[in-house]
Amino acid sequence: MKKYNVTVNGTVYEVEVEEVGAESAAVSAPAAPVVNEAPKAAPVQKPAPKPAAPKAAPAPAAAGAVKIEAPMPGTITKVCVKVGDAIKTGDTIVAFEAMKMEQEIKSPKDGTVASVNVSQGASIKQGDILATLN
Repeated sequence: MKKYNVTVNGTVYEVEVEEVGAESAAVSAPAAPVVNEAPKAAPVQKPAPKPAAPKAAPAPAAAGAVKIEAPMPGTITKVCVKVGDAIKTGDTIVAFEAMKMEQEIKSPKDGTVASVNVSQGASIKQGDILATLN
């Protein structure tokens, strides 16, 4: 028997191979060679296209004095207030996803919500007015 090192997909295997002489080959019928094929990669399927997200609603005519703007582009995941709600400094107004992270937009001051200009699932751009306060 002879020993060999065989590398398959970066893994080294030690194998022993028996040498078969001409005499033993004539005595028995030759066996079919054993071939182990590497597993084939599954075909890559492209993901189905996502449906278009709803657009942000335009700003209403009667806007409040304090405008809450989007700091970066993203998608609204939650609207936490409605028109007429009394809110305090630091209360969450909306939550949105940007760069695979959820961000919360907090109220900069106490007041009443004058308008909410977005809905859940809406795409927003930097500078879009999300809500206004009085």
